[in-house]
Amino acid sequence: VQLQASGGGLVQTGGFLTLSCAASGRSFTDYVMGWFRQAPGKEREFVAAVRWNSGTTYYADSVKGRFTISRDKAKNTVYLQANALKPEDTAVHYCAAAPSSVMGRWYRVSDYRYWGQGTLVTVSS
Repeated sequence: VQLQASGGGLVQTGGFLTLSCAASGRSFTDYVMGWFRQAPGKEREFVAAVRWNSGTTYYADSVKGRFTISRDKAKNTVYLQANALKPEDTAVHYCAAAPSSVMGRWYRVSDYRYWGQGTLVTVSS
């Protein structure tokens, strides 16, 4: 299984980025796909998740209304549209996959089975 994250970069406050996560190696039909991030010196935290089958989405309060997660079944790719970026969004962003059996635990790092390598988002003030 491989999750290949891309799309990070350097933007100014208020700017936007589109992160992509190309998934391969198995069917993700019964999986939840998530984005997490880790800033220097901080723990990895949940950003957003989407259920592959239904498209149901979940967001951390800190990004609700600014970020949008989506998936393209035909391309086996998950996207994170990050708008109105703030300096506090600066972090390495990771995509991950968890079996749908996690139910309501889609925000927990420990429930995700597969992880990508991360892509760095830097927001300058």
